[in-house]
Amino acid sequence: MDDTPSGLNIESLLKGWDGESVVVQYDRPTGAWIFIAIHSSRLGPASGGTRMKPYADLSLALADALRLSEAMTCKYAAANFPQGGAKAVIALPAGFDPSQRPALLRRYGRLIKQLGGLYATGPDVGTSSADMDIIGETGAPYVHARTPAAGGKGDSSGPTALGVFCGIQATVEYLDGDASLQGKRVLVQGAGGVGAALIGRLAAAGAEVLFSEVSEPTIRHFRDQAGLAFVPPEQVFDTPCDIFSPCALGGILNRDTIPRLRCRAVVGGANLQLAEPEDIHRLEERGILYAPDFVVNIGGAMAITGMESFGWSLHQAEANVSRVRDTLRQVYAIARAEGITTDAAARRIALANLQGAAEP
Repeated sequence: MDDTPSGLNIESLLKGWDGESVVVQYDRPTGAWIFIAIHSSRLGPASGGTRMKPYADLSLALADALRLSEAMTCKYAAANFPQGGAKAVIALPAGFDPSQRPALLRRYGRLIKQLGGLYATGPDVGTSSADMDIIGETGAPYVHARTPAAGGKGDSSGPTALGVFCGIQATVEYLDGDASLQGKRVLVQGAGGVGAALIGRLAAAGAEVLFSEVSEPTIRHFRDQAGLAFVPPEQVFDTPCDIFSPCALGGILNRDTIPRLRCRAVVGGANLQLAEPEDIHRLEERGILYAPDFVVNIGGAMAITGMESFGWSLHQAEANVSRVRDTLRQVYAIARAEGITTDAAARRIALANLQGAAEP
């Protein structure tokens, strides 16, 4: 990865973005670049996870931060939750030395602290609650989801899975007139933190659960110990099911995969599942109902922020996350009544809530 950003790419990305500000810092000791994209503070202080991974080009890292920050705005606004949307990306250089990770995270924490509340963070792809502990050493109080030992509420996978589960219930109710998951065939793609917690809830509700995963230990656990049907990754899109639930990385619904889908609906926890805007129309043409990801995967962000910043109990957090059912019901009702896509309906709800908020 080059040490200097590609000017034209980055300039065009920023000109085409409708957010508020981007903070950029070059970490000279490691060669990493840090992008913090503040998309909106209209509903409240901006927050979003920190993604940490290598990128082939810096413009890709910035594009990730910009897109994900906008998705966070939509996520909070659709739920009318008092937080603004933001996202951070730490683009690691090729050959990054893992022993430098703690020091890099502490320097990143100092940057967050210097912003004085403009941005608060939590875990995302490539970071964990343990990393939040390190970032929090220099970035507190603007660091969420630290481990309980460090004064936080820990991993957000459980409440995220709860929101997805509620979304699946609302979707089955819309399709069949009954929210019961008894006997429904649900394929969960990705059995990590969110996927694993979702699998547990689905199984307890009587669903027939299938899963796909790339980690051999995880495969052995769910296939050999839990007795669930394993679907090899290359067969995921060709496997018949009622609900397909993507809970790994985004961009998996695209012009190549959508024609292969054999499901009635898509309801998952992954961010940015649609590779491009046209994909929602490709799903509609196939007669596949799509639950917008930013509506159903808010659970972790909502619950952790609520418990750590607003003093919610776990019961209050779960009750608020369960409102995903009501939001998704509203999305489906608007889409059906007005003949628009579910994505457009969800964005209309988000925009209305943003416009109804006072100027920051």
